[in-house]
Amino acid sequence: MKPDLVDPAHTVILTQELQGAVVGPDAGLAALAREAEREALPNIARLLPAARAAGVQVVHCLVQRRPDGLGSNNNAKLFAIGASGVDIAPGSAGATLLHQFGPEPDDLVLKRWHGLGPMGGTDLDAILRNLGATTIVAVGVSLNVAIPNLVMDAVNAGYRVVLPRDAVAGVPAEYGTAIIDNTLSLLARVTTTDELLAIWGT
Repeated sequence: MKPDLVDPAHTVILTQELQGAVVGPDAGLAALAREAEREALPNIARLLPAARAAGVQVVHCLVQRRPDGLGSNNNAKLFAIGASGVDIAPGSAGATLLHQFGPEPDDLVLKRWHGLGPMGGTDLDAILRNLGATTIVAVGVSLNVAIPNLVMDAVNAGYRVVLPRDAVAGVPAEYGTAIIDNTLSLLARVTTTDELLAIWGT
């Protein structure tokens, strides 16, 4: 990968749903949380300090839901699974970024009320453009739904996307590998944590 693709002057590293209700100890989808803990979360914990030190802006994208569900989706099975017994009310542990990922003072934290990914119907695109971002490094979960949604929305909006394959997770793991190799590799520059660390000088 050419270093200029992820030059800090125009690159944002975007974390997707690294919050208690998704990848924490009381996650609603325990299998996804366990898979994320295996490889993706440790690598994200390595990437974020290096990104910050290199001058790459960190943006955390989280999902939240009112206890009564007003304004949130209920039109797909996934939303019913997410709403059953999992608290993602604003301010709850489930809706909060896991402490090992920040936020640091210069990080941005964006929260959405609806949808399958962080870009559709949110302020993310406008904020990225105001930051001067042209490349998004996408990390987090899940390769089942939100990461493909993010990659496709970002490409449609004109961004270049970099995907460190060992800093994203889906279930089962074989499915995650398949969607990277057969779909996301056609849309994003697939890389690794170590390659990004080498470029960012750590």
